[in-house]
Amino acid sequence: MNKALRKPMTYIFFMLPILILYILFFIYPMVDAFAKGFTKWNGIGTAEFNGMKNFEKAFSDDKFWNSVKNNSYFILFSVFVQVPIIVFFSLLISNVKKLKGLYKTAVFVPSVMSTAVVGILWSFIYEPDIGLFNILLTKMGFDPVMWLSEPKWAMISILITNAWQWTGFYIVMVLAAILSIPKEIDEAAVIDGANGFQRGIRITMPLIMPIISVVIMLSIAGAMKAADIVIVMTKGGPGGATDVMATYMIKYGITNVKYGYGNAIAVLIFVFTLIITVLYQLLIARRSERVEY
Repeated sequence: MNKALRKPMTYIFFMLPILILYILFFIYPMVDAFAKGFTKWNGIGTAEFNGMKNFEKAFSDDKFWNSVKNNSYFILFSVFVQVPIIVFFSLLISNVKKLKGLYKTAVFVPSVMSTAVVGILWSFIYEPDIGLFNILLTKMGFDPVMWLSEPKWAMISILITNAWQWTGFYIVMVLAAILSIPKEIDEAAVIDGANGFQRGIRITMPLIMPIISVVIMLSIAGAMKAADIVIVMTKGGPGGATDVMATYMIKYGITNVKYGYGNAIAVLIFVFTLIITVLYQLLIARRSERVEY
């Protein structure tokens, strides 16, 4: 057995099935999408090369830029609203003495639910006549709000729903990082007279910054590929107010049997996501250098 483990071919043998699957279901589709993005193709016949026309069409389409703007809303909401909430509740649960496992399970449950179920559930909550939010507004003397039918409310409604579904998943990640901090560090801070807020800001936060960076990266990636929650709740409406790049790709590329154009949009989603993640990584790297200095 030891002799076998010393041979490189043993590791190659175990890695080969995964590598084949990775090439078949990730590398090949990605390369094919890049190639088809420069063609006029209906998905059946021969793809006809048309150069940059698909990309020119996208860049000149106001509806595409509207979808880019909505994706940016997802990113901004995730980073500046959702992440602080995640850190706050993680710190809160980490200080709970009893039933900590119950709280962890409770916040994690939405993330294991199907997005379709979450979307339908929250559609009932946003329902104009019998929805929970409008019932509360009516009892407080306010007029009912058409949450998913008015452009100014539809996007924020989806952002709240999406955050509700995934916040618990990230809380568990951050909570695991907090609980892995040696207790001796916190105890030493208590002896030095630091209160709970000071320990959280000056000790816990710096120590869990690596996992918070991962959470932000995952949030950005999730925001760029968001589609299912939008399709379930509004289908991009009203009037395209909630369209994101993925739903734009489906609506104007695949549904209209313009697969070349759809692939071009997929390429743009990949490129935009790559640019944002690289810029974020550079920002984190520069920040780390300053801290070390």
